[in-house]
Amino acid sequence: MVKSLAVERAGSSAIRDLLEITERPGIVSLAGGLPNPATFPTDAIARATAAALAEDPVGALQYGPTEGYRPLRRWVAARTGLPDQGGEEQVLITSGSQQALELLTRALVDPGGLVALADPAYVGALQAFRAAGVELAPIPSDADGLRVDVLADHIAQGARPRLVYVVANFDNPSGSTLSAERRIALAQLADRHGFWIVDDDPYGDLRWNGRAPVALRDLTDRTITLGSTSKVLAPGLRIGWAIAPADVHRSMAILKQSADLHTSSLTQQVVHRTLAEPGFLDAHLALLRRTYQHQATHLVGALRTRLGDRLTVAEPDGGMFLWAELLAPDADTAALLRPAVEHGVAFVPGAAFGVEDLHPRCLRLSYATAGTAGLDLAVDRLVGVLPKP
Repeated sequence: MVKSLAVERAGSSAIRDLLEITERPGIVSLAGGLPNPATFPTDAIARATAAALAEDPVGALQYGPTEGYRPLRRWVAARTGLPDQGGEEQVLITSGSQQALELLTRALVDPGGLVALADPAYVGALQAFRAAGVELAPIPSDADGLRVDVLADHIAQGARPRLVYVVANFDNPSGSTLSAERRIALAQLADRHGFWIVDDDPYGDLRWNGRAPVALRDLTDRTITLGSTSKVLAPGLRIGWAIAPADVHRSMAILKQSADLHTSSLTQQVVHRTLAEPGFLDAHLALLRRTYQHQATHLVGALRTRLGDRLTVAEPDGGMFLWAELLAPDADTAALLRPAVEHGVAFVPGAAFGVEDLHPRCLRLSYATAGTAGLDLAVDRLVGVLPKP
C-alpha cells in the first residue's frame, strides 16, 4: 500500500523529456493542461492593470502583506461562502495553487509522513509530495472519484495518513468528480481519524452539465481548499489561494515568508479588479463553459467515430481532460508516445500519473487548447498510432 515518493518511476524522465518537444510547430498537442488562449480576457486585464497603476501605484508596486491583498482575500472568501465577518482571515494568496500545495505539505507532513491520494494522480501533487519526502498511500479511483471505501479499509488496517489529497471536481487526470456519497464518507473519516482533506479545486467553475455536489469544506472543518485563477483567467498571472483554519494558515504564511515574502502586489490588484468588475465573471465563465463543452463534445465524438474499436472514453461534464483506455490488452501508451509525436500528435501516457499502477493502457487527452479542426487532425494522426485489440 505504501510507496516511497523518493523512488522515480522507470521511464518517467524519458516521458518528461519527450513531452518537452510536444509543443513544437506541426505537432497537435493534446498533452498540456493549458487553457485556450483565445479565452484570455486581455481587455479586462488591461483595464485592471491601467486602473491599478493610476489609482494605487504605491500599493500595486510596493511590498505587500504575506497573507495577500485584503480586497482579493475578501473576494475569495465571499465567492467560496466563507463568513462575511472575518472570512478572509482563512484565505492565503499564493503564487498559483501549486505553491499552496507545496506550503501546506511542508506545514502538515513531516518527512516520512503518510499522504493518501487517488491513483492515477495529478503530476504536480506528486512532485510536491516527492520534494517533501513523504510516503504515499495510493488509493484506486473510478468514475465516482477516489474509492473512499478502500481508504477506510487501509485505515482500519492501521494506516494513518496525515492528509488525503483529492481533486474532487473534474479530477486531473481522470476527469471524475467525487460523488456526494463519497464526500460525506470522506468527511466522516477525517473527523473520526483526524487527518486533513486537501481539496484542490482549479476546475470547479468549468462545469457545464449537472450540479456540483456539496463542497467538502461544508462537510468538515478538516478541509483545506485550494483555488486558482489559472483556469478561469490566465495561468501567467500566477494567482492561487488556500482556505485553511487559523493554525494551518499561520504555518503556511510563515513558510511563504521564507519562500517569496508575498505574492506579486500588482498581479493581485489586477486579478481582484478584473474579477470584481460588474458582470465580468458570469459572462466570462459562460464563454469558457461553452468553449470547452463544444471542444469536449467534438473530441469525444471524433474518438468514438474513428477509434471506438480501439479505446473507451467517457464524455465529461466539465473540466479540461479526457481519460481514455485502450482496448488492446498489451497496449503501452508510454511506448506509443514517441511514435505519436513522430506522427505529429501528443498525449500524456498513464504512466506519468501512476503512483503504484502505471496505467499502461491509459492516456490523458486535453481538449482545451486546440480548436475543432486541430482536434480532428489529432484524431486522424492517432488512428495511425493507436493499436487495434
